[in-house]
Amino acid sequence: MAERKKLLLRLDPAVHDAVARWAGDDLRSVNAQIEFLLRRALADAGRTPREARPMRGPGRPRHDSDEGGDDPPR
Repeated sequence: MAERKKLLLRLDPAVHDAVARWAGDDLRSVNAQIEFLLRRALADAGRTPREARPMRGPGRPRHDSDEGGDDPPR
């Protein structure tokens, strides 16, 4: 799997705060929210790269039930 690219991004503090609130509402990190918004903008412009992997959904990753973990059953 290819390593994810790292990027330094400078934002207006008010824009960062607004994105952070939106990310919190969607149960995403600020980084994941920015990637979500960029992907949506690419799709709207018809520029989604074919080789881009799908983005994981919001929230914490689900625990696979077939793995034997220490978590009690729900």
